[in-house]
Amino acid sequence: MTSITTTQDQVASLEADAIIVGWTADDAVAAHPLLSDEARETIAAGASLLDASSKAGKVTVVPGAGTEARRVVVVGIGSGSDADLRTAAGEASRQVGKKPSTVIVALPISSDEDAIAITQGAVLGAYAFTDYKSAEDAATDTAWVIAGASDAALARAEVLVAAAAGIRDLVNTPPLDLFPGSFAEIAEQLGAQVGIEVETWDAQRLANEGFGGILAVGMGSARLPRLVRLSYKPEGASQTVALVGKGITFDTGGISLKPSKSMETMKSDMTGAATVLHTVVAAARAELPIAVTGWLCIAENMPSGTAQRPSDVIRIYGGQTVEVLNTDAEGRLVMADGLVKAREENPDVLLDVATLTGAQGVALGTRTSGVMGTAEIRDEIVARANEVDEAMWAMPLPEHLRESIDSKIADLQNIGDPQGGGMLSAGIFLREFVGDTPWAHLDIARPSYNEGKPWAENVAGSTGHSLRTLFRFLEERAQA
Repeated sequence: MTSITTTQDQVASLEADAIIVGWTADDAVAAHPLLSDEARETIAAGASLLDASSKAGKVTVVPGAGTEARRVVVVGIGSGSDADLRTAAGEASRQVGKKPSTVIVALPISSDEDAIAITQGAVLGAYAFTDYKSAEDAATDTAWVIAGASDAALARAEVLVAAAAGIRDLVNTPPLDLFPGSFAEIAEQLGAQVGIEVETWDAQRLANEGFGGILAVGMGSARLPRLVRLSYKPEGASQTVALVGKGITFDTGGISLKPSKSMETMKSDMTGAATVLHTVVAAARAELPIAVTGWLCIAENMPSGTAQRPSDVIRIYGGQTVEVLNTDAEGRLVMADGLVKAREENPDVLLDVATLTGAQGVALGTRTSGVMGTAEIRDEIVARANEVDEAMWAMPLPEHLRESIDSKIADLQNIGDPQGGGMLSAGIFLREFVGDTPWAHLDIARPSYNEGKPWAENVAGSTGHSLRTLFRFLEERAQA
């Protein structure tokens, strides 16, 4: 099992597969109280010959001369900000050798926030999903030693790293094995481990209580939908935040079938629910003094003789009717049920997280999520994202787009203006189900799943994007 520890010993005297050190704009190894000047000079001599760069994340590998390590990974730390340190640790962690048993990270730490960022970068940058690999290709458990980190910083970093890795594990799991029923069981098991209350609605209960959105999306699959509620309520909590997550375990588009190429990453369409699950678990593990409720809206969107059809009219929980014009605009239907149900409990804030639209990537690219909603909560989310170096951008909900979701035969239709603004019209659709509750919608479609090369702490596949932002939001709200 991968471990994270600290040390107060001189790192050059410790045996390791690799030591990670920083490189500064002064063309020198970054100072660290646990790395002697002699060791720094020896490492710098080799790194200089290879034109080491201070650009954040630029890696140079040299032999372990002057240390007891097999190699030294020299990485540019840019300005030395939390963001640059996280990037540096992430890039360096992939250059520490094949299947290392021990890696010492001796990047400069001036605060607990630095130590947390470095730990996140190192451990998540080296993340590998190997559950389906043959034994010889399976990942090796690595001991990560964060030199000079405080115990408090490591404790918080461990919570966040475990949550991000948990999201990645769920999202990367093939849909053959992760389906609504199995996802709900995982949530129940995690809840039991950390002592939070978990309640599950099966298909029959969903039908009895009128959850028409989740049922309509899931009715084409032989593997029936679920709704899961998680509740973390510490004693004395004065605020409650409700989180709603989209959990489409595989999205074919339904009768409005996607092209086959577009389905290849659709196991990731449950990322919002995975993020909500692990955010609630992280809040419990960190013992944050704030009540958090999570709602996982889980279904598999499949075409079949029992699937919903374009032109069907469904009734969302609470009574509003929706004309389904495109069965591939299914996420907003399950989210509508979840939002109305979450709102019934009168939370102080309602947040939803979803891989909702391809339009998000068109508007903002592969690394920046869109945030919509009540202006105050939207801007608060973006501010928290900036604090933890997750790219998010405040987006409007233009009133002229509201009429694009009017239906001729129902209260609403599930697609908006075909000429553009798909991310915004989807947000406007969700707004219809939140009432007066302060609310923000996070569309994390492209940033949550990396289809390109690894960068910083983000490997190929699931990234865990938005977890840090949501956790920081809860931390700040708990102190308000």
